[in-house]
Amino acid sequence: MADLLLYGDTESSASLRHEVPLAIGDPVLYAEVGERAYIQSSALERDRLARARPDAELIDIDDLGFAELRESGHSRDEVVVELASRAAARTGVRRAIVDFEFPLGLAERLRADGIELAIDDLAVKARRRVKSAAEMEGITRAQAAAHEAMATAAALLRRAHAVDGMLELDGGPLLAETVRGAMRDACWRVGALLPGDVIVASVHQGYGHEPGSGPLPAGLPIVVDVWPQDLASGCWADMTRTLVAGGEPGAEVRRQEHLVRQALERVREAVRPGVSGRELHALACEIFEVAGYRTQRTGPGDDPNEGFQFSLGHGVGLRVHEDPGLGQSGHAKLVAGDVLAIEPGLWQRAVGGVRFEDLILVSEHGAQTLTDFPYSLDPASSGGGTT
Repeated sequence: MADLLLYGDTESSASLRHEVPLAIGDPVLYAEVGERAYIQSSALERDRLARARPDAELIDIDDLGFAELRESGHSRDEVVVELASRAAARTGVRRAIVDFEFPLGLAERLRADGIELAIDDLAVKARRRVKSAAEMEGITRAQAAAHEAMATAAALLRRAHAVDGMLELDGGPLLAETVRGAMRDACWRVGALLPGDVIVASVHQGYGHEPGSGPLPAGLPIVVDVWPQDLASGCWADMTRTLVAGGEPGAEVRRQEHLVRQALERVREAVRPGVSGRELHALACEIFEVAGYRTQRTGPGDDPNEGFQFSLGHGVGLRVHEDPGLGQSGHAKLVAGDVLAIEPGLWQRAVGGVRFEDLILVSEHGAQTLTDFPYSLDPASSGGGTT
């Protein structure tokens, strides 16, 4: 196995967080040289690192001359690079792979030091495809937070009523921002962070990753897509449900609901190690194409958004979007330990769309669904919540 160098902070680098399972805001150097692991540390992090990675040798920056460098007149960035250079030298590394995120400035310095660096982003990302036990615990907590958020959204929509084609609640319009804020608070109460761009949107608010804003319509699909991050582990979950409040869904919406559920179940049955994301995407496309909808595989029609014009999903872990891909470019084979967000959906310009998304763990023998939330379009049938 090739030697490895990673550099950055564990709050922004998923590769580093996988190797060093702590939230560390300052950059650190991580190295695997032969059979040994090394982590550059400071007094501020030393004890936590020793507990989290007792197998790794800690290289204290004080032993690298930090006090002298601090008084040298060099800028903070220059001192940081010098410390990383000295830490790398301490490990004895001579050649190593790095990922796409490895800083160019540090790479140039290490190459000048005589260390050969080769970019192998795929190999680095592959290290975190199979989740650790701690990461699975974090993903499970994040998924529980997603359930709380979705139940909160359903409760608000359940209480709303239709006035002139729009939803009202407590004497005023029910806004996408109101639903999003309530979901954020629900996640925070259970130790998860919900980003500000999670989706609460109908055909009135837009398509794709448009988060949605303003009043929500009655009788039309409202797509609620949430991706909470577990604060303790840094791991994510991802789920989507579609809800219709203040009126009965029309025939087109019911047709979409039936087909999207059919696609989700067919894909779920096919998930197993050795299957590619592209193959799973094709299964969903086939169902939609037979029913007369255009897909990413056939290409769009008059409206570039109509039909199924997106991928089937993605891997989830220390990033909400990570390998493996589940679209036309998803050539990688699934492995036991992958966590997948499977999200087939349909969209039509007159009414909007229906999308359901489940989180699935790939096991040795198939798929284990981590999401446990109803698929009903009716908010009254979509989980608890008393908001």
